[in-house]
Amino acid sequence: MKTSSSGPHASANASGLLLRGSLLLLALAGNASNAAERYQIDSTHTFSYFEYSHWGLSMQRSRFDTTTGTIELDRDNQSGSVEIDIDAASVSTGSDGFNQIMRSGDYFDSANFPKISFKSSALHFDGPQLTQVDGDLTIKGISHPVTLQISNFNCRFMLIYGKQACGANGSASILRSDYKLGRYVPFVSDAVTLHISVEAIKEY
Repeated sequence: MKTSSSGPHASANASGLLLRGSLLLLALAGNASNAAERYQIDSTHTFSYFEYSHWGLSMQRSRFDTTTGTIELDRDNQSGSVEIDIDAASVSTGSDGFNQIMRSGDYFDSANFPKISFKSSALHFDGPQLTQVDGDLTIKGISHPVTLQISNFNCRFMLIYGKQACGANGSASILRSDYKLGRYVPFVSDAVTLHISVEAIKEY
């Protein structure tokens, strides 16, 4: 005698399958929402500069006009990565003659080492706030670990882009002699503070 596929048992099986399917979809949606978001650095609103003591007379500032890179950020899991590339030839001091000196082999040697790069190794949070990024800074092919101290970290939907955007200010202290940039030390200070004011736009 054949048993019918309809009835309370069939309904219970169908309900169970529906429930399991719903739970699976919720789990997948949860994983997707927790995935790292990828941001492209907006070069028009990103500004890199450095400051140093000039013969003990004043603190001088010079900048780089071109900074690019990507940021991956998972704020729920407090993780991510940062990659920043600075065009060494875009150094701008306010003097064409000094710009050429800074691009020469005595300093950044931009013809042979066109890129200054930072690649993160760890991101640190205090609650929802990004506070510190550890990584390696590479100048003239020489890499050393540095820590970017982060301030003014914010993320929000930007109507002008129609996308999410994040911004922050970061700074790190380095010794220029570590990167073969030590001409005129100690008269011009070896210690340099590198600042990066960055804004980045979510890719999708």
